[in-house]
Amino acid sequence: MQYHPSFHAQTWPERPAVIMTGSGAMMTYRELDETSNRFAQLLRARGLQIGDTVALCFENHPMFFALCWGAQRAGLVYVAISNRLAPPEVAYIAQDSGAGLLVGSGMLAPLLDQVAALAPNVPQLRLGGHGDHDLAAALAAMPATPIADERAGCDMLYSSGTTGKPKGVRMPLPEVLDIGDSPSLVKLTIGVFGFSSDTVYLSPAPLYHAAPLRWSMGVQRLGGTVICMEKFDPEKALEAIERYRITASQWVPTHFVRLLKLPDETRRRYDVSSLRAAVHAAAPCPVPVKQAMIEWWGPILLEYYAGTEGNGFTYVSSHEWLERPGSVGRALIGTIHICDEHGNEVPIGTEGQVFFEGGGQFRYHNDPDKTRDATNQHGWTSLGDIGRIDEDGYLYLTDRKSFMIISGGVNIYPQEIENLLVTHPKVADVAVIGAPDADMGERVVAVVQPADMAEAGPALAEELAAWLGPQLSRVKLPRQIDFRAELPREPTGKLFKRLLRDEYRAAASAAEGMANQA
Repeated sequence: MQYHPSFHAQTWPERPAVIMTGSGAMMTYRELDETSNRFAQLLRARGLQIGDTVALCFENHPMFFALCWGAQRAGLVYVAISNRLAPPEVAYIAQDSGAGLLVGSGMLAPLLDQVAALAPNVPQLRLGGHGDHDLAAALAAMPATPIADERAGCDMLYSSGTTGKPKGVRMPLPEVLDIGDSPSLVKLTIGVFGFSSDTVYLSPAPLYHAAPLRWSMGVQRLGGTVICMEKFDPEKALEAIERYRITASQWVPTHFVRLLKLPDETRRRYDVSSLRAAVHAAAPCPVPVKQAMIEWWGPILLEYYAGTEGNGFTYVSSHEWLERPGSVGRALIGTIHICDEHGNEVPIGTEGQVFFEGGGQFRYHNDPDKTRDATNQHGWTSLGDIGRIDEDGYLYLTDRKSFMIISGGVNIYPQEIENLLVTHPKVADVAVIGAPDADMGERVVAVVQPADMAEAGPALAEELAAWLGPQLSRVKLPRQIDFRAELPREPTGKLFKRLLRDEYRAAASAAEGMANQA
C-alpha cells in the first residue's frame, strides 16, 4: 500500500497533493483520500462494478485527480476526455468506451449539455451542477471510507485523432489486486528519473493526455506534490519553477521552443536552479533546441520514447545525448526492432518502422483492424514511428509513418524540415505536409506561423527558402511556404496535421474540378 495516496494521507495528511498555479487551489493528501473514497462509494452506489468504465471530462482541476484515484481504487477503467473536443467527439468517446457515467466540469456545461442530447444513454454528474447532476452533493452523501472490494483499476486513454477517429488504448486490469502495488512507471520514476516523496513536480500540460496524467499520479503515488498549470505559458512556467522550487518537470519540444523564444532578459529573470530533472518526450526534439536547453538548464534533460500503448520504453540522459545528438535512447522496457514494410528486420543504421518485442500488451478498443495493423508477423508491436538504431542500440526517430511525403517516388519525412525551420528566429511554429501535385504526386509544403504575422509574405518565404537551401537536399526543400497566424495544435504540443492535409487536398480537388469544368 506504500505507493498510493491513501498511505500518504495517513503519514502526512496536510501535505499538498496538488496545487494549481493560476488559482492557487490546493488539495491535501487527506482531502484527496477522502474524496476518492467518496467517489469509489458513489460508483458502487450507481451500480458500477470492477471492470466497468467511467468517463471524465475536465479542465485541469484538483477534483480530476480525486476522481481518477476513486475510479482506480474501485477497479474501474477511467477514460479522460479532452475538454477541447466538439460535442459529437465527446459523445463518441463516452459511448465507444462503454462509460456507465460521465463526470464533467461545471465550466463545460454548454459542451456537456450538447453531449447529453447526443448520448442520452450516458448519465452525467457535474462539478457545480444542479439537482440530479450535482457531483458535490452526490459525493457529500457518500461515506469517506474505503469500499469493501477495493482493487486496482487503470486508465483507457484515447488517441488525439491526428490521423483519424480517436481510438481507446485498452490494457487489461492489473493482475495484482492491491491498489498500492507499484506499476512499472513508478519504478522508472524512482530508479531512472530520481523521483521521491520530496519531489515537487511541475505539470504544464492537459491532464487528459497520457504522460501528464500518468506521471502526475505517479508523483502522488510517491507522496510528492504536483504543481499543475491550468494552461501552459512559457514565462508563467518559469515563474512556477522559481516560486515552488520545482525539482522535476515534464515537457514536450514545443514547450522548449516557446521557452527559448522568450527574450533573454525574461529568461534570466527567473531562478531555475532547483530543477533536478526536466523530463521530455512526445516527439523528437530538434537538436539545436535541446542543445540550447541543456546550455540553459544544465544536463538535467531526461528524454524517453514511449506511447499510451505502453508497449516499450527508451531512455537517454543528457550526457548520453550529447555524445549521440538526436537519439531517444536505449530500451529499458522491451526490445527494439527496425523493420521494413514486410515486417522483416533491417540492418543496423537502416531506417524502417520501429517495433517493440516483449513490452506491455494492449489492444485498441473496438478496433481489431487497428490492433492487427500495429502488430507484425513476429508479434512485435509498433506505434507507427520510423527510425533507426546504431550499433550500441540507441534509437533515432525520423518521423511518423503516416506523415511521410512521397514526392517523385522519394520518401521525405517532414520532421527533419520542421526541426530546422522552427529554429529560425522569425518562425514561431511550423508544420510540413505533403500536398497533392499533378507531376510529383505530392509536393513539400511548409505552413509557417511567423513570430510576427506582419512579416508574413513572399519576402519572408524567400528568406526561409534561402536559409534552408544549404542545409537540405533539393528534394526535401519546400516547394511552397504558406503562413498562418496559428497552427492547429493541442496544448500538449501535438500537431493536428490531418486537418492541414485535408484542407490542402480539398483545395486541390476543388481546383481540379473547376479546371475540368472549364
